[in-house]
Amino acid sequence: MFPSSNFSFSASSLFSAYASLSGFLMLVRSMFHDFIPENLRSYITKLLERFFTPKSKKVTMVIEEYMAYKRNQVFDAAEMYLRNRIGPETARLRVGKLPKQKHFTISVEKGEELLDTFENCEMRWTYVESENEKENEVKCYYELTFEKKLRDKVINSYLSHVIAESEKIKRSLRVVKLYSKDVYSRKDDDGMARGNWGCINLEHPSTFDTLAMDPDAKKKIIDDLERFLKRREFYKRVGKAWKRGYLLYGPPGTGKSSLIAAMANYLKFDVFDLDLSSIYDNGSLKRILLSTTNRSILVIEDIDCSSEVIDREAESDSEDGYAYAKVTLSGILNFIDGLWSSFGDERIIVFTTNHKERLDPALLRPGRMDVHINMSYCTGLAFRTLVTTYLGLDGLNHPLCEEIEKLIDSTEVTPAELAEELMQDDDTDIVLRGVVSFVEKRKVERSKIKELEDAMCKVIDDDYVVDDDDIHNYGSRNGSNKKKGKGRGRGKGKGKGKGN
Repeated sequence: MFPSSNFSFSASSLFSAYASLSGFLMLVRSMFHDFIPENLRSYITKLLERFFTPKSKKVTMVIEEYMAYKRNQVFDAAEMYLRNRIGPETARLRVGKLPKQKHFTISVEKGEELLDTFENCEMRWTYVESENEKENEVKCYYELTFEKKLRDKVINSYLSHVIAESEKIKRSLRVVKLYSKDVYSRKDDDGMARGNWGCINLEHPSTFDTLAMDPDAKKKIIDDLERFLKRREFYKRVGKAWKRGYLLYGPPGTGKSSLIAAMANYLKFDVFDLDLSSIYDNGSLKRILLSTTNRSILVIEDIDCSSEVIDREAESDSEDGYAYAKVTLSGILNFIDGLWSSFGDERIIVFTTNHKERLDPALLRPGRMDVHINMSYCTGLAFRTLVTTYLGLDGLNHPLCEEIEKLIDSTEVTPAELAEELMQDDDTDIVLRGVVSFVEKRKVERSKIKELEDAMCKVIDDDYVVDDDDIHNYGSRNGSNKKKGKGRGRGKGKGKGKGN
C-alpha cells in the first residue's frame, strides 16, 4: 500500500532504507559468486551489459601498421594522406628529414586527432602507439571513427579515396632518378631498378613552362601524356601493352633532351638512358628491359647512329657464321613491340634522331613510335617563352621583341642558339639588340647557303650527288668543293659535271 501524498521521509528513515538495500545487494552478490559457476556468471554479466549499456552511434576502425608481418598499405596511405590534413589546431607534430630528401616529413604525434570531411561526412583520425613492456615493442595504428550509417561509404569509397590521394602526394614529392649503365651502382642508392643500373637524382630543371616550343605543340604532348596515364583499363580491354612510343626528330639544339626532362618532371617518371652501342646482343637487351621499373621513361638517343637500326642488312653474318652486329633490328623491334614489350606498366619509350629519313620504316609505324614530334627551329611564339624565362619579361611589352619574332619566323635558328645570346649580358636592351644582330647575321648566312645550294644543283651531273654536309662546309669555307660518289642531298642524276 503506497503512502499518502502527505507522507514525509525523515533522514533517519532514508538512511535505514539505504542500509537495508545495500545489505540485500551484498547478500545477492555474495550468493552470485558462491553458488553460480564462473562460466554462467560471465554469460549473465555479458547479457546484462547488452541490455543496459546504451548503444553507440559511432564505429571505430583500427588500421594497424603491419598485417601478417608485412606493411599495411592502408596504414601507409593514411600516414601520407593525413600530412595534408594537419591544421593549425594540431598541438603536437613529428618532423624529420633523410639526407637525400628535399622536403621535411611531418606527421602527427601519438594521441593527436585529425578531422577530415568526405562528401559532407565527418571522419575522425587518431594516431595511437601502445607499448608492450614484456615484448619490448611498440604497436602503431590509426583509429578511424565515424557514424555507423557511413560504414558502407567508408569501406567502398572513402578508403579508396585515401589511397588514391596518397599516391598523388607521393608522386608530387618524389625525386626523379636518372639511370644509366655507365654510372657505378652504390649500395646506398635508393633507386628501385635492378641489373646494375646506377642512378643519380635528375636535377634537370626543364618543365613545359620553360620549354621553348610552340604552345599548341606543347599542349598536344601534355594532353597525350595525360590520356596515356588514365588508360590502364583501356589498354587492358583492347589487348595492348600499357606503353607509349615517342620519336623526337629535328636538328641539334632544338630541345629534344629538354623535352625528355620536362616529360619526366611532369609525370614524375624515372629516366633510363640506354646506349645501344653498349649492348652485347639481343639477349642482353631483353635483360635490360626486365631490370627497368614501372612508371619510367626509356630513352634511346641518336638512334640513327646505330647501323642495325638504319639497315636490315646489318643482321647478315660473316663468312664463318658469326654475327658481328651486337643488336639486330629484329631484336629491337621485339624489344619495343613484341612479346617482351608487355613486361611492366606505364612505360614510355623515347627515341631521338637528327635524321628521321635514315630510320628503317619498320621502326616508324604506330605501336613502336606512336607519336612523331618534329623539334623544329625556333618560332616567334617559342621565343616569347625564352624571353620570359631568361629575361623575366613579357615579350609583347618590349619593342624589339616583335622585330625579333619576325626575323626568327623567316630564318632557321635553334632555341639553344637564342638561349646563349640571351645570356650574354644583364642589360635587357643590350641583350635584345645582340639577338637582333645575331638573327640577321644568321639569316644572311642561310640565304647564301641556299643560293650556293641552288647554283650547285644546276651544274651537277648524273655521277655527282652532293651531300648536305659538303654544301655546309662549302659555304663555311667560301671555297670550292668537288666530290665524287653517292650521298644525300638535293642533286640527283647521272653523268659528269663540276661544282663551284
